[in-house]
Amino acid sequence: MKSFEVNVHHLTRVEGHGNIVVNVKEGRIEELRLEIVESPRFFEMMLKGRRWDEAAAITARICGICALGHTTASVLATEAATGMVPDEETVLLRKLLVHGETIQSHILHLYFLVAPDLLGVGSVIPLAETHPEVVKRALRLKKLANYMCDLLIGRKVHPIAYVPGGFTRWPEKKDFLTVHQALLDAREDLEATVELLAGIPMPDLTRETEYLALKDPKEYALYTGDIASTLGQVSPPHTYRERIQEWVAPHSAAKHVKAQKDAFAVGALARFNVNHAMLRPWAKQVAERIGLRGPSHNPFHNNLAQLVEAVHCYEDAIEIAAELSRRSYRHERQKPVRFGRGVGATEVPRGTLYHDYTYDKDGYILEANCIIPTGQNLANIEKDMEALVTKVIDKPQDEIRHSFEMLVRAYDPCISCATHFLDVRFV
Repeated sequence: MKSFEVNVHHLTRVEGHGNIVVNVKEGRIEELRLEIVESPRFFEMMLKGRRWDEAAAITARICGICALGHTTASVLATEAATGMVPDEETVLLRKLLVHGETIQSHILHLYFLVAPDLLGVGSVIPLAETHPEVVKRALRLKKLANYMCDLLIGRKVHPIAYVPGGFTRWPEKKDFLTVHQALLDAREDLEATVELLAGIPMPDLTRETEYLALKDPKEYALYTGDIASTLGQVSPPHTYRERIQEWVAPHSAAKHVKAQKDAFAVGALARFNVNHAMLRPWAKQVAERIGLRGPSHNPFHNNLAQLVEAVHCYEDAIEIAAELSRRSYRHERQKPVRFGRGVGATEVPRGTLYHDYTYDKDGYILEANCIIPTGQNLANIEKDMEALVTKVIDKPQDEIRHSFEMLVRAYDPCISCATHFLDVRFV
């Protein structure tokens, strides 16, 4: 039996800092860890004592990629705690914004973080020299998604107009028409993206695991929904503490999370496995073309699911933008009718995000809890690393190392997000 060691400090082409440690002696795993080595930032502690109308602006700063996702989860939690019920137009605009963020994040990951692995280069820089049009296409698609957020609610990241009860400013009809046309103009770039990635095979690694994602009987759930498992259980967001449990791993500055039985996965592949029947028509065609069928238990297929979701969000965004441009609507923000506890659950690009706030009678936060998708995936990544050992044990050392790096990158981890929420007593 072969022996090998993998020591990656720090993993490149992911957000944040993480190490990979694998030590195999004569076919037996002696060490295997995905070390999360960033210092925690204690956003939950920052929220304590803050007003109900401050939480979303604070938590948006958790991430520069999923800022709108954190805003959404925060707003949903506050609305659940205060009895505010957004109207149909408000929900439609929120869904349009979620689609934009999902597109830009998936495009960023596929082109700039994953494509170099699949094309055999160390980064996107060589691709800019050898395939400049491919890189320009990626930048155009990412710019489109950021432009949508900027035009509609005032900023590319860390949105300022998206608040509990609605929006501080409602876009004009011409803004929705502009977004609609910009989306139509991007069709060729998205088609070319499908062409590019459809011809690149993904590594083969199958390990059955539980997948969790939000589910909505009427649509492919991204904005919100009930917590659904590929094992069959479905429950509302406020039951999340019954569905998942956090625990502290000694080698990680981010908590690990397990479901009722064991490690589980969230993210684009989890959503696809739970919701693929609800995809838009073109997205279904793309899934069929690239051979992605649910349920898939290959973690590398998370990248394929991201491509399918980008197409789905594109299709749905076109329809929503057109619908909002046709409506005559005067927006009125809701106001709190009570204060208590509320849970918000939404799907960000990397998986299900939970925000949980308890307010006092005057609308100030007493307790806050946030559970990040990457933290939910950490234990499952290590399970996949164990399965990968037998697949790569006879390969050259450089290829072994690269395979472990690719596996972790396939999950699209946002490590800095996950390290915010370690309890003070463990520091």
